[in-house]
Amino acid sequence: MSFDAVIIGGSYAGMAAGLQLARARRKILLIDAGQPRNRFASHSHGFLTQDGAPPAEIAAEARSQLMEYPTVEWRTGRVEAVTGTADNFLVALADGSTYQARRIILAAGVTDELPGLTGLAEQWGKCVFHCPYCHGYELGKEGIGVLATSELAMHHGLMLPDWGATTLFVNDAFEPTAEQLAQLKARGTHIEYGAAARLVSQTEVGVELVMQDGRVFPLVGLFVAPRIHLSPLAAQLGCELEESPMGCIVKTDAMQATSIPGVFACGDVARAAGSVTFAVADGAMAGLSTHRSLMFGC
Repeated sequence: MSFDAVIIGGSYAGMAAGLQLARARRKILLIDAGQPRNRFASHSHGFLTQDGAPPAEIAAEARSQLMEYPTVEWRTGRVEAVTGTADNFLVALADGSTYQARRIILAAGVTDELPGLTGLAEQWGKCVFHCPYCHGYELGKEGIGVLATSELAMHHGLMLPDWGATTLFVNDAFEPTAEQLAQLKARGTHIEYGAAARLVSQTEVGVELVMQDGRVFPLVGLFVAPRIHLSPLAAQLGCELEESPMGCIVKTDAMQATSIPGVFACGDVARAAGSVTFAVADGAMAGLSTHRSLMFGC
């Protein structure tokens, strides 16, 4: 079966791209594995008209609206390989099915590699976060922690005082310089040294960070900077990648085009620090750019 475009990833970026192409009456296929990055969060914030809504509800409503267009098809599954070139791509799924496409949009998101601290993964999206804009407001101005896994924790350490009283737990991950200590002091960020041992659920709201020396710090929320990992599809296609502070992402131009003709990328695969709002914006641009390339060539 042949399509004008196959969109790999059916979350916010992928559906936003699909909507533009559907409205241009193009035949498209979205393939999604059902593992959205924000599935661990109970509520999504910062997206106009949907502030505070559960992520699954936002996605379900978006899919329902998208599937009203007769030129849109949807497959649930995992893409194993993409081969070919512009106007003749072949997309192979894990179940053995294959689809031809003139254009490819990579929108499959990333996988978060969390710190290995005992108890942290169980609190991911509940009391452990990575985006202050998404989750900081609800924490109530006190008891916010930043767990360092690298010097990148300075970014959170300097930002988060705008959301509440903040403690940076250096966690033996780096040694702040005199200049960095001065910056943290100017922002009112408290610093605690020593290695963390585990994270314990405290009450209905909050956690306790237990240090290896036995100290215990009650927190309403803890921020970390996970490493991100792409699926192998971009590399299979030969797309140029670029290193971000969190890990590799697909390099795109302002129109969301990759280095490979006929291949576009949007959402977290092509943005170091993403959100639902950014994903939708990037997806819309990718959809428009894909349509433009179908009309006028790569």
